[in-house]
Amino acid sequence: MPMNDERIIKKYPNRRLYDTEVSRYITLADVRDLVMSCTAFKVVDTANDNDITRSILLQIMLEEESGGEPLFSATMLSQIIRFYGGTLQGMFARYLEGSLDLFSKQHHELVRSLGETPFDAMTRMTQKNVELWSEIQGELMRAAGFDLGGNPRGKTDRKTPTPTDVEGKGRDGSST
Repeated sequence: MPMNDERIIKKYPNRRLYDTEVSRYITLADVRDLVMSCTAFKVVDTANDNDITRSILLQIMLEEESGGEPLFSATMLSQIIRFYGGTLQGMFARYLEGSLDLFSKQHHELVRSLGETPFDAMTRMTQKNVELWSEIQGELMRAAGFDLGGNPRGKTDRKTPTPTDVEGKGRDGSST
């Protein structure tokens, strides 16, 4: 299914979910199955046509956290809550999403490389991990306003002073 074709699930006032593609009522477990199969979908509240996909996904997470081994500790959840409403909320969300994307890519690489020798697979994955993590960290630092040199993605080119600049000499060695 192309990514532009979102499967529409309607939530009715009676709290039931209706999958328009298969023309039947479904449960949260069915929605979880859609997530697990990477099916693009959108949940719409029929009372006001609001997109409530996030709230349905949070309900699924709450059910998962309630039964069995939880993914999030109380400490981790407290730390996440502290980011809400703060100046770093957007940056934290992008950082967390990038980290989860990286983790997912690594998982895919591991599954793909099971046929290779374990040492070669781990070496390649480690090198790729360092590159991707460095890229994510760099984007986070640039988003926080730190100049890391270079001019990635059209960002402003601010010159970071070098020790010779501070001593009164330009980058080319001539006196200023």
